Amino acid sequence: MASENQQNVPSVEVQQTVPTSKTSWPEVVGRTAEEAEKKIKEDMPGATVQVIPHDSFVTMDFNSNRVRLFVDSSQLVVKAPHIG
Repeated sequence: MASENQQNVPSVEVQQTVPTSKTSWPEVVGRTAEEAEKKIKEDMPGATVQVIPHDSFVTMDFNSNRVRLFVDSSQLVVKAPHIG
């Protein structure tokens, strides 16, 4: 019986890593790019975060490791960042 309980422990640990399934971060709107990047990398350590002026043109290709931060002239996030 004890060995059966120990076999279930790894599945609990796997469930704790689920935050990587997060795809957007609306809570960082209004924060600095630096603060937003820190939060995104906490949730998605492998993310490539790009800081981009909000009025810039960007490519439309999808990259599952990329998160773009659209910022104003004060480096504040103006749009909810998401994977892509």
